[in-house]
Amino acid sequence: MAAVSLSVSTVKPLGDRVFVKVTAAEEKTAGGLYLPDTAKEKPQVGEVVALGPGKRNDDGSRQELEVKVGDKVLYSKYAGTDVKLGTEEYVLLSEKDILAVVS
Repeated sequence: MAAVSLSVSTVKPLGDRVFVKVTAAEEKTAGGLYLPDTAKEKPQVGEVVALGPGKRNDDGSRQELEVKVGDKVLYSKYAGTDVKLGTEEYVLLSEKDILAVVS
């Protein structure tokens, strides 16, 4: 998985790609202990901020994506490409890497 730092104002995913804003990692444990950066797990939950037009079918039509902008999703741990825009962290995923919509 690659990490990219961009200085652009908009990102428009292509095909069946989904652009997700990463939810911040937990700072402390359930017992109240603060975690150092090296001990934090990579977040697997984020909010969908942009969608591609969908995957092309054999007949040339587009298959609509199952998620929509604003959905909170759970995605595979090592999936996608990490993207940093300013101070915000995002991940660019294929729709197949999204495991579930969570609430």
